[in-house]
Amino acid sequence: MNGHTRNFLYLIIYGLFSSTLLCQDLELKLQAEKPIPETLLDTINPTTNFEDYNSLQEESVRILQSFQQLGYLSSNLDSLNRKNDSITVATYFLGNRTKSIVIDYSSTNLQKKEIATYFKNVTDSSFIVPVSQVESKLTVLNKAVSATGTPFARLRLTNLRIDNTGNVTANLELSEGPSRTLDSIAIKGYEKFPRSFLRYQAGIRKGRPFSRRRLIRQNELLDNLPFVATTKPPEVLFRKDSTIAYLYLEKENNNTFDGILGFATDADTQEFQLNGYLNLALNNNLNYGESLLINYKADGGEQQNFRARISLPYLFKSPFGVTGELKIFKRDTSFVTTEQLARMDIRASPTLSFFTGYKGYESNNLQEGVIVGNTVIDFTSKFFTVGGNYEVLQRSRLFPVKATIGVTSEIGERELRGITEPQTRLHFNGGYIFSLNKTNSIYLKNETGILFSDSYITNELFRFGGIQSLRGFDENSIDASAYSTLMTEYRFTVSDQFFVHSIIDAGYFENSILSISENLFGFGFGIGFMTKTGLFRLNVANGISNQQDFDISGTKVHISLQSNF
Repeated sequence: MNGHTRNFLYLIIYGLFSSTLLCQDLELKLQAEKPIPETLLDTINPTTNFEDYNSLQEESVRILQSFQQLGYLSSNLDSLNRKNDSITVATYFLGNRTKSIVIDYSSTNLQKKEIATYFKNVTDSSFIVPVSQVESKLTVLNKAVSATGTPFARLRLTNLRIDNTGNVTANLELSEGPSRTLDSIAIKGYEKFPRSFLRYQAGIRKGRPFSRRRLIRQNELLDNLPFVATTKPPEVLFRKDSTIAYLYLEKENNNTFDGILGFATDADTQEFQLNGYLNLALNNNLNYGESLLINYKADGGEQQNFRARISLPYLFKSPFGVTGELKIFKRDTSFVTTEQLARMDIRASPTLSFFTGYKGYESNNLQEGVIVGNTVIDFTSKFFTVGGNYEVLQRSRLFPVKATIGVTSEIGERELRGITEPQTRLHFNGGYIFSLNKTNSIYLKNETGILFSDSYITNELFRFGGIQSLRGFDENSIDASAYSTLMTEYRFTVSDQFFVHSIIDAGYFENSILSISENLFGFGFGIGFMTKTGLFRLNVANGISNQQDFDISGTKVHISLQSNF
């Protein structure tokens, strides 16, 4: 064997032994001035075998921190001795365990109500928290304080004290840091989003004190809008002299169509007839938040109902908008009534709006000749209208409206046969979904109308009944000078695509012309589910009144398919 070969073998053998020595396991053993409880060791779960000494030292420090976090506030690492090449002994002083700490927050501007949200045993100046929860609880409180408008706020404990009885107290110190103002708002994904909705629908305004909590809540309000969706939570860029909020939005199509139209010729009059229904809603197609609604219903002869409505919100980036509406109602050969509405809307908050404007009625008697005792008479009415709407939306394809309240008053006069008479019309509608849990909820809806007048005619009365007011009765089949209905549903949501519900409706109305008042009830069930084209709903209900007993042949079936495009 020559010298080069021998040296090479020596290097290989040395490398193998060196590798074995370097990879030799190091063992850490723990001891203290008293036996360490097994339950404590199970909690901290110490690592005892290591490949290098640095990892062993780091673990011994972590174990000390764990002791302190679990209430051994006086604990200390007295020594770290190597007994031999493989065993190192860490000697700790544990001391007595403290289960809780009293924290004095009187030097901060935090309120008792805010503290009580996260801690128990709260007084006007202090609160008690388990030592094991101090770090996590204060971290949550710190995030809450930062979210209210001081994003760089910091909480820390100072002046830690342990008295002779072992009770521990500390002071809570709050460093708020510099406050921030929202200087700019950037929209990513839907650059043509109508920015007036930021200010008036969500309340996001430049120049206001920045609050992370408020920004998240405002982002949720945007997410509830039917024509937009948020793709991820908002982000904030803090620069030295500015604060920029980034909102991530995408446009969603919110146009709906639902309808069936039929054509026929009347067998008696040979006149062309149009029957069926058509519901068309166009929303935000021009990226202004505008809406156009067209509704038509006809049952082949007895009733025809046409409605067209256009709404333009936030004109010239102001809180003001305009709404125009035209309604035409025709009842067989009795009368036709036209309603015109022009009003100005003002958005007071993301959920509250008010309006004022003009509303006019014009009705014509279609009957030929003079009929004694006929209560259908030509008239015109002019009203000044004022009211308000409250609406809370939620992100749900099945039930997008959580709560709604609408109040409308009309004050004016009616002209009948050359005689002018003052009148007042009041209308209220409100609905709310009471969520019991994720799958069960109760829906209530009330609609009330009152007409105040010295005299009444049939073609000016309120008309109600049908799927929108009292199920189990024909659409607009009940005439009333005053009425109130309550629609109720117990809903069981099988999934976010399918639900079933009960139908229990009740109503009361008065007809001053006929001098009657009556109670009405509707019972039934319904289902609804999402399809590829939209929401399909089926309602089956039967109506009962003082004059009408339950009759299975009188069951009303309502089917609708709302198609989105």
